Amino acid sequence: MARAIWTGVITFGLVSVPVSLYTAVGTHTVHFHQLQRGSADRVRNRRVNERTGKEVPAEDIVKGFKVAEGEYVVVEPDELDEIAPGRSQTIDISDFVNLGDIEPVYFDRTYYLAPRGKEYTKVYELLRAALTEADKAGIATFVMRGKQYLTALRAEDKLLVLQTLHWADEVRDPDKELPELPSGRVGKGKERDMAIQLIDALDAPWDPVRYHDTYREKVQELVRAKAEGQEAAAADEAPQATNVVDLMELLQGSLHQTRGAREKAPTAPRQKKTAARTARKPETKRKTAAKKAPPKAARASAPTRHQGGGKSELRQLSKTDLYHRATEQDLAGRSKMSRDELIDALARAGRRRNKSAA
Repeated sequence: MARAIWTGVITFGLVSVPVSLYTAVGTHTVHFHQLQRGSADRVRNRRVNERTGKEVPAEDIVKGFKVAEGEYVVVEPDELDEIAPGRSQTIDISDFVNLGDIEPVYFDRTYYLAPRGKEYTKVYELLRAALTEADKAGIATFVMRGKQYLTALRAEDKLLVLQTLHWADEVRDPDKELPELPSGRVGKGKERDMAIQLIDALDAPWDPVRYHDTYREKVQELVRAKAEGQEAAAADEAPQATNVVDLMELLQGSLHQTRGAREKAPTAPRQKKTAARTARKPETKRKTAAKKAPPKAARASAPTRHQGGGKSELRQLSKTDLYHRATEQDLAGRSKMSRDELIDALARAGRRRNKSAA
């Protein structure tokens, strides 16, 4: 059972709902210790006085705001607590807005809210059901761990969810921050139509289980391989920037390849509509697209495990697939080869095998 990280009350009008706040998301990052190279000695971070070089205990550390060179205004932790707004531990709803009107850039972290006891479930459910019916989000502020947060309170199927938001002055203006942005009307004509077709061909219901952290898996595979004294698989090369001259041809090739891959893939069962009320597009376009046979290029791009194949076939494979094939054939120096070098080495090995067989 998870532990609450904050307790307080939601207030809207004269109604108060006692609640507890829980973290909604847990990360699965692979954690490493810091070691000194060439040893198993841990390296640890310590707080030291930069003048004396001596370590400073946590209880002797205070906050200082720099006002001039070598001059600070010192602030004690209890002084911050005294001026903290919302010391009564409230999530005070000031407005109800359309959730869709909040731009995604403002969203930060997600928390679950639960009633703080069975006696409060009725008023909790009243607020949840009212938010669902009105299709609104409650905008509120609250204080946690010495910091005030702007939040959006929204309803899910069985619970209330609190989304912390960035303050307006924290969101940067892209026109001022980014060096290049398109100007004027772009993306017109056949290229735009082909891009829309590609988007329609890739249309799918939102199912978060379909996606997983492939980088984390590769890090774990690297650690496992090194622990067993093996070489880890080489990474795929980064894609090259699209040449504007070849854009139409690449869009058409992408569309053919996507339709071919969709035809081969098993149809996944569709999920029930969630409380988020995600819009679903009709299946007609995808079913029509799936009837078309995939071109040869799409069929050839599927990974294969056999040993043969000339350069034309090898060029259809990713660098990871080429590396796996080189590992099966025990080609020396494969871990340092580029994709083109792997193709040449595998092609030479194939020719040698053909001569031996003859």
